[in-house]
Amino acid sequence: MVPTTTMIRDLLALYLSEKEMSIHQFSGQSGINSGTLSRILSGRQPIAMNHLERITKAMDLPEDHFYSLYVDECFYFSSPTWRRLRPFLVRSAELGRLDCVEQVVQNLLENLVYAPMLFEVAEGLFQEGLWQAAELLYKNVSASEKYQNSERLAICQYRLFRIAIGDDQARNLQAAHLFECYLDRLDEADQLDGLNHLGHVYGSMNRWHKVDELAKKMQQLATIRYNLQRQSKRRENNERKPEKPPYFYILYAQLIRSNVCEQIGDYSAALDWVSLYMDGSWIQEDDEEVKRTVAQFQEWGAANRLLYRVMAGQYEALSNYVEYISDRPDEILIALYNIILSANRYDWNVDDILERFASYIPYRTYSTAFGDYNRQIMLDHHIKFLAELAAYYLHDNRKEGIRFILQSLESSVRINNKSNVIKCVDLFGQYRNQVDEEEHQQYKVQIGAYL
Repeated sequence: MVPTTTMIRDLLALYLSEKEMSIHQFSGQSGINSGTLSRILSGRQPIAMNHLERITKAMDLPEDHFYSLYVDECFYFSSPTWRRLRPFLVRSAELGRLDCVEQVVQNLLENLVYAPMLFEVAEGLFQEGLWQAAELLYKNVSASEKYQNSERLAICQYRLFRIAIGDDQARNLQAAHLFECYLDRLDEADQLDGLNHLGHVYGSMNRWHKVDELAKKMQQLATIRYNLQRQSKRRENNERKPEKPPYFYILYAQLIRSNVCEQIGDYSAALDWVSLYMDGSWIQEDDEEVKRTVAQFQEWGAANRLLYRVMAGQYEALSNYVEYISDRPDEILIALYNIILSANRYDWNVDDILERFASYIPYRTYSTAFGDYNRQIMLDHHIKFLAELAAYYLHDNRKEGIRFILQSLESSVRINNKSNVIKCVDLFGQYRNQVDEEEHQQYKVQIGAYL
């Protein structure tokens, strides 16, 4: 059925009439050939995307003014062609016209031949950071291919998982569950990156056995891929590549497994893993990227060797650990969390350390040579750090601990971290006698927001 909407060519004709302009005059103003304009106005030639842009600009209108009508132009007043639809989809995404993206996709997917083309556009938008528009495309391509069991379907689900990850931990977990069943259908390169991102999600929620399972799989897959690449350079050049070289994933998997051992209190096993990821002598490549990677893992290992002594209760290692991280500002917040955790566990006084690094206590993003620390993990560390800091101050009946409970609670509610909300509620109840009326009202508001 042809829609009853006004056509762009009708509005153009009305504009020329109102302005008392000839086709020749508008041709000079728009840069479109007068013969082309004549055929467009008479309906004998469809409006190409570059024609639309020139007409809109010549009429002094916003670039997307005719976009809704252009969907009709493409599907009802002329035959749909990918040559026109692809640039229209991309530009609609760039301008935030998701309504037009949705309309085009819904019309195109009546014919499954367009699914690969839409997937290709989605990949481009994803790489450009236009994730909202890419999400629309991935969802619709997935729906059209849900019975195909294809790698393209798995990639769509992987991209949707990446797009879905945010600050809400419950939603992150749901997204991880939805994606995980597609993981094995991916190319090995995407599997490595998928395992890495899944590990971040589960790590931010303290599901350490799951994290270890994923890290073990990452280590095995990366080792196989590395060995195959060493045997066949031609295969390496022709294959899709992960975000990092395979040797990075081997070392990183070992680091993750060391962190898992730390989290469950097995510091001896954690140190064994440290020795493994600090040793890059087995890497056969010899270039600057390898040197930089090995140096970074050795730096992390040196810090973690001191950290695990601190976590095991060796107070004499604390000063060395503090001095080591003092020259590494990107590591300080995580280090402070571990220090305050140990202080509460072993009843240490670390007031001087907290005072020295007071400016690092507010949440911020942190970077390494390999990019920013994962945001979900850092948010999780920060809310736990605030709760531990509250417990540290309240242990000595210092009232500033209440302020840190409220800060931790507010952030825990925002990211939907149930376990830390419960911890803050327990702490608040335990020290309720130190709470003034204003703090009590803040507490009620935050709990109300969570419930």
